[in-house]
Amino acid sequence: MNDIKKGDIVARKSHNKDVIFIVDVVINNEIAILSGITTRLKADSNLEDLEKVDKAQVIYTYKRMEARLDSKINKRPKMQYGLLKRSNKITYTGRILHLDGDRRYSEKSSIYYKKMGLTAIVKNISESKQVVMANELIDRYKPDIVVITGHDRYDKVRKKL
Repeated sequence: MNDIKKGDIVARKSHNKDVIFIVDVVINNEIAILSGITTRLKADSNLEDLEKVDKAQVIYTYKRMEARLDSKINKRPKMQYGLLKRSNKITYTGRILHLDGDRRYSEKSSIYYKKMGLTAIVKNISESKQVVMANELIDRYKPDIVVITGHDRYDKVRKKL
């Protein structure tokens, strides 16, 4: 009997435990709907394929990912207030409007934009409302770049998004 329940931290054995997930919901004691913790990914899985992951592993994985991202950020030329100075050139990076349907990832994005010195307005808006809100927010903030992130779905049977 599998004791996986909502809120558990798990990995999929069939995928060599490559991504750590949190269980969003369990359906009929057979299928779990999962959200990636360090990777923006939604998935489903048979409960038999899941293995609980201890908190130490989650912390280790998260810190390793953060260190990798920070290393990449620190290697890039420094930006200050939307200006990127490279030798004799100045590049204006513009204003970014980022709409994200996942609160955790919108908060992460905001933190990384700040770390990189980019001017970004990050809004957490559910994917179903993004299409309605996008034009209003573009008119309000007048961004140079618009980023819209959400969970796409790949249908293995039809082989399309």
